[in-house]
Amino acid sequence: MTEAKARSKFGEAVKCYRDRFQPLRSQLTQKDEQATIKIVVEGESERVLGAHMVGEHAADIIQSLAVAIRKGITKQDLDETIGIHPTTGEEFLFHSL
Repeated sequence: MTEAKARSKFGEAVKCYRDRFQPLRSQLTQKDEQATIKIVVEGESERVLGAHMVGEHAADIIQSLAVAIRKGITKQDLDETIGIHPTTGEEFLFHSL
């Protein structure tokens, strides 16, 4: 779900977490590639309504998150998950997001 669609359905309770970063792989190769990720959550429950990504492997990462979102994953569930390092997908699992 996009932020706009979430806001039309859930109003001001919607929160978004965003991060823009340079994936580790591009840091090692000295390429100037960037990635942006965003999670849209519902109010106090922080149930994930949508996840968005622009960057390398975005389709594969979002596809994997889609199953969890359909099952009602929360931001806390993501925060408590240990990511595979080093991967771009692990960025969705950081507390700071």
